[in-house]
Amino acid sequence: MVYDKRFFRYFDWMSFFLMIGLLCMGLLFVFSSTYSPEMPISALVKKQFSGAGLGLCIYFLFCIIDQRHLARWGQVGFVLSLLLVMYIFIGGLVALGARRWASLYFFKFQPSELVKLFLPTFLAGYFSEQDVPRYSLADKMPFEIIKDFLFPLGVLGMSFVIIAKQPDLGTALLVLFSGLSVLWFVGLPKRFFLILGFAGCVCMPILWKCLKPYQQKRVMVLFGYGDARRERYQIEQSKIAIGSGGIAGKGLLQGTQNKFGFLPEDHTDFIFSVVCEELGFMGALLVILMYVLLLSRLLYVVMQIKNFFEQIIAIGLLMHMIFSFCINIGMVTGMLPTVGIPLPLFSYGLTNLWVTMASLGWLNNIAIRRFYY
Repeated sequence: MVYDKRFFRYFDWMSFFLMIGLLCMGLLFVFSSTYSPEMPISALVKKQFSGAGLGLCIYFLFCIIDQRHLARWGQVGFVLSLLLVMYIFIGGLVALGARRWASLYFFKFQPSELVKLFLPTFLAGYFSEQDVPRYSLADKMPFEIIKDFLFPLGVLGMSFVIIAKQPDLGTALLVLFSGLSVLWFVGLPKRFFLILGFAGCVCMPILWKCLKPYQQKRVMVLFGYGDARRERYQIEQSKIAIGSGGIAGKGLLQGTQNKFGFLPEDHTDFIFSVVCEELGFMGALLVILMYVLLLSRLLYVVMQIKNFFEQIIAIGLLMHMIFSFCINIGMVTGMLPTVGIPLPLFSYGLTNLWVTMASLGWLNNIAIRRFYY
């Protein structure tokens, strides 16, 4: 990276300030959801605040390092992250019934989150080496096109399976959806997705049997089944929190669902419910608008990138954040099953926060470089 005035001139300040705004609001609601008169500033707030500071360092690190070095090391990082995910089955930490965390003694992290960050570099590297750019696929027969995609589809499927087995179905779905989005962008025929969707419908009974009992209950809850005091409890409390906020909300620190402990996971996956209760419809609309502006701005930047290799990486980095946002909002409002996907930049959790900020920094790096060459 060339350190001159061009770096600051082409730096995407709009996405940066939107990120800072969402990050600050996220810290505010981690504080609100964990607040108690006995301990106003909880250990979780202090940890998330420190994590946000380190996250900014990660953001600028990914902004400054030459994109070519990032891409090269990113392919190594993808392989290492898959090896770490597989190591979890042997020496991982168990929490909330799932074996997802690796320990580095001074902190624990989720290796599956790193797969989301480095998967795009693996896909970009593969298609770069195979010399199968999007525009050349139109001249090939369908069988030849599918043959070009067999290896990345196999790796993507393997990544999905080993992450889902932890079990971490939420992250596994994010990896699958973002990977398929990249393959669609590169040129995987629409017919493949239609066949995949049809096969999924036909194999639904088998797929249903592959789900854990608690995952099956979460799907059933989506269709109105389950006891309101057991299986439906979490989503019912979330809907109560969202509905009770009204237009203007109850006020910061005044939410009853989280203050009296009715809403589980109020500082992690269901933090948006706290936003709705305390800031109401207007506050929730503001947060959603900020996300839409951030993601739309990044999508606009991605479409301007002329280098096909870098565009593949940018699409992959962007898509996991888009899917995380959409699935989390759908989950807390009862439109999608509960799958344990945090809201980017908002939910408590350092690994997810750092991966999100690394992705945003990497995207800004690519955005800056699109004017250099």
